[in-house]
Amino acid sequence: MKRTVDLLSALAEPTRLGALGLLWDGREHCVCELMERLGATQSRMSRHMSVLEAAGLVTGRRDRQWVRYTRSGKLTPEAAALVDAALAHAGEVGDREAAA
Repeated sequence: MKRTVDLLSALAEPTRLGALGLLWDGREHCVCELMERLGATQSRMSRHMSVLEAAGLVTGRRDRQWVRYTRSGKLTPEAAALVDAALAHAGEVGDREAAA
């Protein structure tokens, strides 16, 4: 149960969901790219990425001064389906807001 709560909590924050949207392509992304694309400071982005990492959604590796993140290869199909649903819902909400 705690794992499910941690996963849903991680998905409930817009910056974290945005980071997952970028990482969901399966490629590795530098935290510097995530910061720029999401308009977040380094400290804020690092905090968000630690939550995603603790929830088992992403993995990071240090590359000199930066950390590079990728989608976790250990996700269960159920966890991946939750992320897919959250990203699809966020996209639908964004589309509706843009049309309004």
